[in-house]
Amino acid sequence: MTLYSRVRPLAFELPAETAHTLGKRTLRGVQSTWPTRTALSYAYQYEHPALEVDLFDATFPNPVGVAAGFDKNAEVTHALAALGFGFVEIGTVTPYPQPGNDRPRLFRLREDEAMINRMGFNGQGMERVKARLERDGTPGIPLGVNVGKMNSSSESEAIEDYRRVFDRLSPFADYVVVNVSCPNTPEEFDEGAPEHLRAIFETLEDENDANVPILVKIGPDSPEESIFDLVDIVQEFALDGIVATNTSTRREGLESPNREEWGGLSGKPLEDRSTAVVRSIAEYTGGELPIIGVGGVDSPESAYEKIRAGASLVQLYTGFVYGGPSTAKRINRGLVEFLERDGFASIEDAVGADLA
Repeated sequence: MTLYSRVRPLAFELPAETAHTLGKRTLRGVQSTWPTRTALSYAYQYEHPALEVDLFDATFPNPVGVAAGFDKNAEVTHALAALGFGFVEIGTVTPYPQPGNDRPRLFRLREDEAMINRMGFNGQGMERVKARLERDGTPGIPLGVNVGKMNSSSESEAIEDYRRVFDRLSPFADYVVVNVSCPNTPEEFDEGAPEHLRAIFETLEDENDANVPILVKIGPDSPEESIFDLVDIVQEFALDGIVATNTSTRREGLESPNREEWGGLSGKPLEDRSTAVVRSIAEYTGGELPIIGVGGVDSPESAYEKIRAGASLVQLYTGFVYGGPSTAKRINRGLVEFLERDGFASIEDAVGADLA
């Protein structure tokens, strides 16, 4: 029995957001000194040359990353690197601080190995994040920055929001993700409308003198033709990839008492749908558009399935909450075993192996 398996029942007695805050405080303490970071790395990192992925002009030591939402304000990136993750995506970062939605706004669905959140882009804002990255440095693994708009912004103001955050934080980023698919923010206008997306991408294209890779995060609930319409726009602007997928508003088949809470569903129930979206995009683009697969990743099997469906990298948040600090090590070790079993020399060779 691991230490986390003993601690988790106690943590799960606390409200989910309180436990998350305490967990991050613990990680901040651990990352604050070189000896504690080194001890964490010794215990939890797993390295193997077959796990390396070269993408977005960066080398990812392994394909397992932390999704946006876990470390919104770049407070524990160094600790997450020490825990063996291959990359970290901070955010969603907005131009200015905002409180998000009222509490409670984060719910565990234990029976379903899932969570529902309606955080609402709460965060400290881009200037605090910028100052922290300047002071602490980037974590030594690729860093993604997920950018969003203020909840009160109009359609035209939202475009300027994306530009502001991109301008401030792209110098620290190995890639930037435009988040236009969050189900937990006010629906003032259609963020996925083609003309709105084109306006965003045109603005960021003009701003992107350093050619920082730009991706867009899509939701799992849209019909396939709508997803393909968005992919067409991504390719029209020669963007660098897609993050598939965000959380879901669907609730079919859930058993937890919290299943009726409104917000975005993440975790195990999302696994099959998000993998199907990854596969559809990979088939539609002939495997030419890089995909970061996220949704229900919690094991070597779930990560490998997304990779074989066409994802070059995978991310998790809920799987980390349920699995604990050894999650990345466990998944990466299992991925190497699968690669050896199937005769692949590397993760990159396995990407899209199941496509027709």
